[in-house]
Amino acid sequence: MQKKVEKTNQGVKINFTGVVQKQQIVKMVENCATGQCECMSDDTKKKIKDMNVDGKDGDVSLSLTGDVAKEEIEAALKRSKVLNK
Repeated sequence: MQKKVEKTNQGVKINFTGVVQKQQIVKMVENCATGQCECMSDDTKKKIKDMNVDGKDGDVSLSLTGDVAKEEIEAALKRSKVLNK
């Protein structure tokens, strides 16, 4: 799976390509939304106002709205238990 993280005017967008299932990214977002993820610091979680998953298996995008830095999200992706089994 390849991950490309980009800063946007609204926050951060992550494009996942290759061996990635949309449901895998949805699960990661659900874990974050319900406080079950440990990949992000509490400060980072507070900055995110909305998370939106789009696309299909093999080409999934995740848009994070809020005052969050690209580097914070790159660090969280490295710690994600859903992505790094």
